[in-house]
Amino acid sequence: MDLKEWFASRQKRKEEENLAPKQPLTTEEYCALWKQCFQCRELLYVRDLRNNMSVCPKCKYHFRIGADERVEQLSDEGTFQEIDAKMSSADPLGFIDTESYTKKQQDAERKTGLKDAIITGLCQIDGKHVALGIMDFAYFGGSMGSVVGEKVTRLIEKAIENRCPLIIVSSSGGARMQEGLISLMQLAKTSSALKDLADERLLYISLLCEPTFGGVTASFAMLGDIIIAEPGARIGFAGRRVIEETIRQKLPADFQTAEYLLKHGQVDMVVDRTSLKETLANLIEFHQKPLNPSANAKKKQQDKVGSKS
Repeated sequence: MDLKEWFASRQKRKEEENLAPKQPLTTEEYCALWKQCFQCRELLYVRDLRNNMSVCPKCKYHFRIGADERVEQLSDEGTFQEIDAKMSSADPLGFIDTESYTKKQQDAERKTGLKDAIITGLCQIDGKHVALGIMDFAYFGGSMGSVVGEKVTRLIEKAIENRCPLIIVSSSGGARMQEGLISLMQLAKTSSALKDLADERLLYISLLCEPTFGGVTASFAMLGDIIIAEPGARIGFAGRRVIEETIRQKLPADFQTAEYLLKHGQVDMVVDRTSLKETLANLIEFHQKPLNPSANAKKKQQDKVGSKS
């Protein structure tokens, strides 16, 4: 067969392949391509949604995202170095409900690829060194057990050691009931570690995402020097239904949303995910910027007058 015949044969084969009937996509394949917005019900192409940081381009609904995707969005490429990656919870109470706690942990790890509900590490944000912790709601509802508390505490210690700002991204249903009192001990443990960070005059930015509740809200999530929330995120201690049944009153429609908390002074700002990295970088730069010489001299003079009086 000469070269001309070979090309003709190849062209004929390609035409036959194009004419062959295509098999329809399976339900799983179709669902992998499209995702429906929970708020406006718009059908969104998954690739376009991810390119828009998992924010609906029509109504700005912020989808929940995993810890790995959050790392990609916030940290400079290739700078994130995870610490305590292999730490996992034991089963101190031998807890069993429908399944054993150990079995549920194994299922959660297989589903998410995580050892527990938080990943921690050191990275750079716009060239600025940061200690970063990110909770993942997909693992046990982001619940805080002994490992989450320990990893948060160690991350705080790393921030002190490296003299860098701390950022923790919270997304949690609260303390982990399978660890009982041990999980509740993490509230005091993480809060105490943050007191050490404050004594070192280091910045702590807390980012609250959908949802943040229970023991996480009652500890490190609401102790930031600056508290930022994503639009529409639900934030609170007890759930809406529990509160309504307790006080026997109907709550406002926007109760416990980020916007409601901003209006009542419980968070400092609500920031769209698409501009979050830039906002964090600006806050860190502003905090690290030294006082100008005249302002510094004026402050020293005021301190001197104050000590005399």
